[in-house]
Amino acid sequence: MSIVPPAKPLSAAIYIQDLSPGGVERQCLVLARELRARGVDVTLVLHKVRGELLPLLPDGVPVIDLHSRRTLQDVQRLRRYLRNDQPSIFMANVDHKNVAASLAKALTGSRTKLVICQHNPLTSGFHATVNWKHRWVPFCYRMLASWIDHAVAVSDGIAGELIRNGGLPARKVSTISNAVIGDDFESRANAPVTHPWLEARDRPVFVSAGRLVEMKDHRTLLHAFSLHVRRDRARLLMLGAGPMRAELEALAHSLGIAAHVDFVGFVQNPLPYMREADAFVLSSRSEGFGNVLVEALGCGTPVLSTDCPHGPAKILASGMYGILVPPQDPAALAAGLGRILDEKARFPATTLKARAGDFTYAACADGYLRLFRSLV
Repeated sequence: MSIVPPAKPLSAAIYIQDLSPGGVERQCLVLARELRARGVDVTLVLHKVRGELLPLLPDGVPVIDLHSRRTLQDVQRLRRYLRNDQPSIFMANVDHKNVAASLAKALTGSRTKLVICQHNPLTSGFHATVNWKHRWVPFCYRMLASWIDHAVAVSDGIAGELIRNGGLPARKVSTISNAVIGDDFESRANAPVTHPWLEARDRPVFVSAGRLVEMKDHRTLLHAFSLHVRRDRARLLMLGAGPMRAELEALAHSLGIAAHVDFVGFVQNPLPYMREADAFVLSSRSEGFGNVLVEALGCGTPVLSTDCPHGPAKILASGMYGILVPPQDPAALAAGLGRILDEKARFPATTLKARAGDFTYAACADGYLRLFRSLV
């Protein structure tokens, strides 16, 4: 009688740039923790071990530091890693990292299944706001498609772009919504928050949260807010760090609204600010998904968002759970600021929280686990 060797435990390596305070980085940390809780042997592979989210590393998850200066250097280092460690699944995240992982897989000939995750749009409208090198990403996906075992999109719109623009066959593309609401969400949302505008409130307070970069289009938000405060008293708290902070602060001064806008900077836990806000505002030109919208809904806070590709309309069910306005339109966003305050009764906290419950850690992790098992 032959003896069947025990099956090798499922292992997954998650490859990202670093642990800077971004949505992708938070998603990967959550997924690492949730997959490990489900028995998957998880490793984080970082271009560089750095970033404000390092304290959030899950216990027991090893970290590999590629210690590269450029993404191109990652290719050979990933090649060695795949050849030596041979995880069941190698999951890369975002544009150039997806390309680097695909090249490493091609050079290695490894049996490891490569999954790339697309968190942002591929279309030219998005790429007009970022480095020109991003415009080569769809072409690279087409050239490397045979080494990509599967691609995960965080929204149906991005899934369509992976097929149309990235040249991936539909059978290799799935949509898995982001993990936003976890077991710790309520305790994090109920944490105390200290800010004079929230403690001694004499007018409505809007909150926005996101990296201060072109894609988030905070210029439009500031122009819209300046139009709003000409008619109604209000304040705006802007959570997030990024390369555009000095420019945006200068714009707030030139618009005469600097006294009504506070650039709070990076906040480890933005949920208490969302909880205390009269409304949450997202002004992006483009969103792969829009985690902050779900977080605001989970806090029971009314939401105003641009109807940008691809996530907001899905999350807000085309306006059922919040107000949507056209992107890059200060006048429309300004009108939305007034509407979201006037129409708060349309969006009871219980309804918003129930909607947020559709985007749990468990649902996301279970989706990835099913995919990984189907591949191996």
